[in-house]
Amino acid sequence: MEIISYSSGILKLLDQRKLPFETEYVLCKNYKESIGAIRNMVVRGAPAISIVGAYALAQAANSGYEPGAVGEEIIGARPTAVDLANAVHYVLGSISEEKEPDEVAKTWEEKVYQNCKALSVAGSELIKPGAKVLTHCNTGPIAVGKYGTALGAIIQAHKKGKNPFVWVDETRPRFQGALTSWELTNERIPHKVITDSTAASLMQKGEVDLIMVGADRICKNGDFANKIGTYSLAVLAKHHDIPFYVLAPTSTFDPNLKSGEDIPIEQRDPREVLEPSGHPAFNSKTSAINYAFDVTPRELVTAYVTEEGVGQNPPKA
Repeated sequence: MEIISYSSGILKLLDQRKLPFETEYVLCKNYKESIGAIRNMVVRGAPAISIVGAYALAQAANSGYEPGAVGEEIIGARPTAVDLANAVHYVLGSISEEKEPDEVAKTWEEKVYQNCKALSVAGSELIKPGAKVLTHCNTGPIAVGKYGTALGAIIQAHKKGKNPFVWVDETRPRFQGALTSWELTNERIPHKVITDSTAASLMQKGEVDLIMVGADRICKNGDFANKIGTYSLAVLAKHHDIPFYVLAPTSTFDPNLKSGEDIPIEQRDPREVLEPSGHPAFNSKTSAINYAFDVTPRELVTAYVTEEGVGQNPPKA
C-alpha cells in the first residue's frame, strides 16, 4: 500500500486518521497543507513526519519562500520528534549548496527507508521463536512509509518463521493500537489488543517475554521520549526483569540535548482525552491534560537498536 508519495510538487499521504475503516488519501498542494497534515496527524510516526517535513520544505523552496523561516514553522508542527528537525536541517543544508530541493527530499526519504529496514532486521534477531512481544503506539510501515521500527522488527521475525505473538497496547488517547492491529492482521501475525492498564498484569503472569518500542527523540545520555505510557512500561519491565528495547533510526538521536529533562513535550487538545473517537465520554464541565509523550530514563533501557545494530549505549548521531 502506498503511504507517502510525491510528484510534481504534490504530496500524497495515506490518511491515518481514517484507518482501519477507510483507505483515503490527502493531497497537499503546498507547504502549508503539508504542515497541516503533520500537525493534524494525517501522518504520524517520527520517521514518516520527517519525510513529509522534507517535502514540505521542498514545496516552499520551489515556490520562492524563504527556506529558513519555513523550516522553523515545519519544526514547530510537532516539536518533540527530532527526526522532523533533522530532516529540515538536512534539506536546508543542501539548498544552501544549490541542490535541487525535490531531489534532496527524495534522498532523505530513501535514507529513512534504508535505515528502518536495517534496524528492523537487526531487531528481529532479539525475538526468540514463539516469543510474546508487547509493543506500544504504532511503529509499523505506516509510521515510517516502509518497513517500520519496533513493529518492523516483529514483522521481520515473523517472515523468518519465528512465529511471534504480539500484545498490542490500545495507546490512549488516539488509539494507535488500532493501526498496529490492522498492520498485524495484514501480515497474519497473531495478536491481541489490551487496554494500556492491562500490561502490568500480563507481566506479573509471565505472559510478556520482551517489550519493543520506538522513540521520538533520544538524548545524549540515552534518555528518550516516546508516546505517553512508554515510561510506565519501562518501569514495569524493570520490576519484572523483562528486556526493554528501543528501536529507532539514528536520525532520532539528539546530541544537543544532555538529558530527558531538556526534551520539549507536546501537549495536545484535551478533547482527545475527553472525546475518544470524537464522542464525549465525560460531562461538559470536566477538564483534562493531554501530554502526547513521556520521557524514559536511560537506566531502564536494555538496548537500543538502530541501523547500525544492537547496542547497550546510546546511538551516535
